[in-house]
Amino acid sequence: MKDSTDIKKLVIIGSGPAGLTAAIYAARGSLSPLVIAGRSAGGQLMLTTDVDDFPGFSEGIQGPQLMMQMRSQAERFNTRFINEDVVEVDFSTRPFVIQTESEKVIAQSVIIATGASAMWLGIPSEEKFIGHGVSACAVCDGLFFQGKEVLVIGGGDTAMREAQHLSKICSKVYIVHRRNEFRAQPALLELVKSKPNIEFIIDSVIEEFLGENVLTSVRLKNIKNGTTSVMPIAGVFIAIGHKPNTEFLKSQLELDDKGYIKVFDETKTSIDGIFWAGDVADRIYKQAVTAAAAGCKAALDVEDYLENLKIKQSK
Repeated sequence: MKDSTDIKKLVIIGSGPAGLTAAIYAARGSLSPLVIAGRSAGGQLMLTTDVDDFPGFSEGIQGPQLMMQMRSQAERFNTRFINEDVVEVDFSTRPFVIQTESEKVIAQSVIIATGASAMWLGIPSEEKFIGHGVSACAVCDGLFFQGKEVLVIGGGDTAMREAQHLSKICSKVYIVHRRNEFRAQPALLELVKSKPNIEFIIDSVIEEFLGENVLTSVRLKNIKNGTTSVMPIAGVFIAIGHKPNTEFLKSQLELDDKGYIKVFDETKTSIDGIFWAGDVADRIYKQAVTAAAAGCKAALDVEDYLENLKIKQSK
């Protein structure tokens, strides 16, 4: 196990749009950031094919390509990367201690940008069609299904918001829910029910995704009577929630009831010197551009924090 002897000004945990934007700004601010990228580097965009809503790419860009370009930009300003996962952290001591799989890192400040992972159904055929007809973000991918029929899976607020957005784009939106009752806020549910091109399929689940290279249909099963049917469909949006990647932070930072980092004044967390960026604390927007914006703000806040720390230490 390797121990780092020098104290880093800033360690960024996570390498999606939030973490890499933070790295670019911090590096240009002479903070010499170290990014612990993780084994699954790049975040949710690594599962996305065409990205048409990130500013600056008039013809769109592939998700993995966008992340490679952002990483290259950070490296151009001498950001160093460790391509390992964080095993544990100790934020009770100063400087802060971060343990990766093979290295102990000491830091004056930390930006946590580990994001949130979309929850999937876990059906064997599902993974094959992610990015090829199956999505977890209507705002990101809805336009690819303009004028087509789509399914939204879920019964909570997320599913209703996805369906509402898609109703403006798609010819027909079906909401498939395994129960006949919904967890969504009553007002939001009523709004969705008022849309003429939204239809509910209750007491049902997807049993299988079907198609060759792209999704063409799904096999639905009614869990009440056990009957199955094949339904032609252009796209399926999984909207059963997200899980913030904060397991390693339990007992170290204040988290909310869903596991997201609690926000204290912009990008600050419950511990002075620890900052957040992106979906790890964002329960609402979950967009690459909002994550990048949060990464920018976090880096600027770290710069101010370290400058004030230097002043305090010199007194």
